[in-house]
Amino acid sequence: MRPGLRPTPDRVRETLFNWLGQALHGLRCVDLFAGSGALGFEAASRGAAEVVMVERDAVALRSLRANRERLGAERVAIVAADAFDYLGRDTGRFDLVFLDPPFRQNALGPLLERLPPRLARAARVYVEAAAAVAPPPRWRELRRGRAGQVSYQLLQWSEHDPSGVSGDL
Repeated sequence: MRPGLRPTPDRVRETLFNWLGQALHGLRCVDLFAGSGALGFEAASRGAAEVVMVERDAVALRSLRANRERLGAERVAIVAADAFDYLGRDTGRFDLVFLDPPFRQNALGPLLERLPPRLARAARVYVEAAAAVAPPPRWRELRRGRAGQVSYQLLQWSEHDPSGVSGDL
């Protein structure tokens, strides 16, 4: 295994896909820190219409490409890029986002700020971190769990501001 690569534990992955439902037919998914690709390949195996795996590490990219070929995962696109760069240049919208950045990057806050333009209506975002994140405004937590050193949450962004306060103050 690549140093620093921390695949989502099997137990956590099982819980996540129980939360999401067993079938993901028609959903567009993006894994912004694909690493081993476990979450993206699982989504593809459950019928996702498209899975985009974003990864910048050359060794991880080679492994992802080899696994895509071995599995015949035709609906999986692999993009060699930094997650922030990808979000800045891509214009697609996703129904499901996997966010599992290296814990030491402290990237979750900035990523959650940049995600809304890339989200489809009622999109869900899976977050994995060392500690649970407090959902920022317009985000709500759907589920939360912990396994060992890993905290994981399922969030949803809403275009509606539940505070009722206009953004035009």
